[in-house]
Amino acid sequence: MSFKVSFSVPRPAATPHSRRCWELQFLEPVFSRARPARPSRSVMLRATSRLPAARAATTLSAQPRGRRPAPRRRRKELHFPGHPELPLGDFLAGRLARPRVPAGRRAILRRGRMPPAVGRGLAGSELRPRRGRCGSQAARAVGPDVAAEATARSPKRPAPGSRRFEAAGRWALLALVTLMSFATRFHRLDEPPHVCWDETHFGKMGSYYINRTFFFDVHPPLGKMLIGLAGYLSGYDGTFLFQKPGDKYEHHSYMGMRGFCAFLGSLLVPFAYLTVLELSQSLPAALLTAALLTFDTGCLTLSQYILLDPILMFFIMAAMLSMVKYNSCANRPFSAPWWFWLSLTGINLAGALGVKFVGLFIILQVGWNTLSDLWHLFGDCSLSMVTMGKHLTARILCLIVLPMALYTATYAIHFMVLSKSGPGDGFFSSAFQARLSGNNLHNASIPEYLAYGSVITVRNLRMAIGYLHSHRDLYPEGIGARQQQVTTYLHKDYNNLWIIKKHSTNSDPLDPSLPVEFVRHGDIIRLEHKETSRNLHSHYHEAPLTRKHYQVTGYGINGTGDSNDFWRIEVVNRKFENRIKVLRSRIRLIHLATGCVLGSSGKILPKWGWEQFEVTCSPYLKGTLNSIWNVEDHINPKLPNISLDVLQPSFPEILLESHMLMIWGNSGLKPKDNEFTSKPWHWPINYQGLHFSGISDMDFRVYLLGNPVVWWLNLLSIGLYLLSGSIVAVAVQRGARLPAEVEGLSWVLLRGGGQLLFGWMLHYFPFFLMGRILYFHHYFPAMLFSSMLTGILWDTLLRLCAWSLACFPLAGGIHAVGILSLLLGIAYSFYLFHPLAYGMVGPLAQDPRSPMAGLRWLESWDF
Repeated sequence: MSFKVSFSVPRPAATPHSRRCWELQFLEPVFSRARPARPSRSVMLRATSRLPAARAATTLSAQPRGRRPAPRRRRKELHFPGHPELPLGDFLAGRLARPRVPAGRRAILRRGRMPPAVGRGLAGSELRPRRGRCGSQAARAVGPDVAAEATARSPKRPAPGSRRFEAAGRWALLALVTLMSFATRFHRLDEPPHVCWDETHFGKMGSYYINRTFFFDVHPPLGKMLIGLAGYLSGYDGTFLFQKPGDKYEHHSYMGMRGFCAFLGSLLVPFAYLTVLELSQSLPAALLTAALLTFDTGCLTLSQYILLDPILMFFIMAAMLSMVKYNSCANRPFSAPWWFWLSLTGINLAGALGVKFVGLFIILQVGWNTLSDLWHLFGDCSLSMVTMGKHLTARILCLIVLPMALYTATYAIHFMVLSKSGPGDGFFSSAFQARLSGNNLHNASIPEYLAYGSVITVRNLRMAIGYLHSHRDLYPEGIGARQQQVTTYLHKDYNNLWIIKKHSTNSDPLDPSLPVEFVRHGDIIRLEHKETSRNLHSHYHEAPLTRKHYQVTGYGINGTGDSNDFWRIEVVNRKFENRIKVLRSRIRLIHLATGCVLGSSGKILPKWGWEQFEVTCSPYLKGTLNSIWNVEDHINPKLPNISLDVLQPSFPEILLESHMLMIWGNSGLKPKDNEFTSKPWHWPINYQGLHFSGISDMDFRVYLLGNPVVWWLNLLSIGLYLLSGSIVAVAVQRGARLPAEVEGLSWVLLRGGGQLLFGWMLHYFPFFLMGRILYFHHYFPAMLFSSMLTGILWDTLLRLCAWSLACFPLAGGIHAVGILSLLLGIAYSFYLFHPLAYGMVGPLAQDPRSPMAGLRWLESWDF
């Protein structure tokens, strides 16, 4: 057993606030009853200037005698063996020594007029006597006078009934916060009963999972799988088409999918409440954070529809809460709660990344927290290298191996469930398509080597470029020669079929009387488009979009053209033979007249080109994937067939290919005409939202826009935090001695607020570097962190204000009045702006007594 006591020793010629921390540690034999209570050889004296978290011992002040100015005090701490260190939560709860204050202010503090420093207040900041031998020895060791003073100043331990009542109150408040969150999210969940905004995409993808139809999306599959599972369990049969916003759901069951997203969105509020409570140990700060998120119209709107955003934010907040809980167990490493929260953190990281790639930002935050934790452990010389190895191994297993295994498992389930051919086939390689039932390559048997007269499809090897394609539309006037367009197209189509012919003859190579002649490396060929009978052609006209490249067209009548239709075929990966093997041979087509190489620039043509990809003939003969092709479909009745089962790729190959496609797809997302996009600097100021439903005044309109009071308060709080945090950090760095209450609040502001500010920065600033299309809803993960920061900041500022004005009679009510005013203001703003989320019909604010009158100013925001 051990015990820890602090007392102050007078030091002349100093101010009350100028202190230095001294620590004396006594071993247990010092306090033997047969020996005098004085230090022995085992006393260790060491001077230190520790952080506030290490000063969690009680100071027993020795009153100065006489009328001289108060002497300077040097704080000494006695550490008795066996007494555990007070945890950080106790420190943040106000278990610190009181500084010396004027008599008037001290009287106010005793009367309880000042709010607590953090959370549970000053009632628990005094030394609580311990029963048993250790406590009595400590009393004898420090002397009867000091022990008597400590006993006189120490409050009584709260009764068990009082502690139970306090715990019941905390649970009741959490239940109230959760109930309010669920009530706001599930209210009018069934309205409007039609498709809204991106429900077109994610509802459709949920249907694909139910029907086991393969598709391609730029996001990882977990969120869409969960939506499909929710629809399946709620009775949805996957037959609704989700064609466009405004389509009526009618008899189709859509409430299961909306309800699932609303359920996860509702949990954001209690998660944020518990996170702030853990970081600050302050119920008012947690309650203010819960109000900000509960009454924000933007978070409410995103939670009520079939979208990925509530699922993503759920995993982000769950990971943040798990990380904070795991940090609080740092004094009990390798205990059951420690393992639980560490493992749960890894599970939530896998969930966040499995929904969207922006889940990487919360992974970076947890990773930085882990590195900082390991660095501090490494500096603890009392830990052996074996223990350090255990800590490192535990974090590798729970925060790297476990998330990667779960993330990979989601893709295994994804590819196992989506086993039927669908609209995403054309994005993937021919070998991948061979594993999809219903695809023309599945269980197919095709000729192995290419021969003249074969009907083929030619696929570009650059991912997501597609098949060589042509159609009857001509290039518009002023864009090269007005001839038939040649493009690449991602999907299966009859306009992808070409007939391979010799350049020097028009005889039919499929004539049974003629022998089979294989196409070989270096042959001069013609490619005739099967549907239009025009030849693949190039000339010196400039390409539509890519400068210094030549235009590629379809030219001729019934296969008859000119010398600009001739192409030399080259096999890039040939080894021992010159024949061209289906699916495996990589070929290039060199234009005979100009010497250019056929390729696709990857640029999307305008509407006159059906937004397909541009095909050019490049004079630069570099061996890039843009100019390399392979033969996929192959039809020739004169040749024997082989099975394609042997060409199916392995799971690691499929996983790599899908990630390459998603990365390409995200970088290729560009805004379309008349599309409401936004820029990152628009988001924190709530500059422009999104239409979720309805356009005209008579439509049922839902508009994604944050509660202006909440968002502008968050923006103001970020600025105030940077100012106040900088001041406190500079003061601490310069060695300023702050009063104990201010020290505790400063610790919360720097450590708890700093984590939240770092999370906000990680989830916001990277969007300035992204080249893809961006929308207002991308800011909402960052908004969660700014709301939590707002709760901690205003609670801390109001407590500091109350402390600084403690000499005034009503100073104790400043904190309570301030928090209550903020809560009422946020609730009233929700009353004004709730029609944004719950829907509006008719012109805004016709009745000045209506709550919608508060929305009149929004009419100028392109509403």
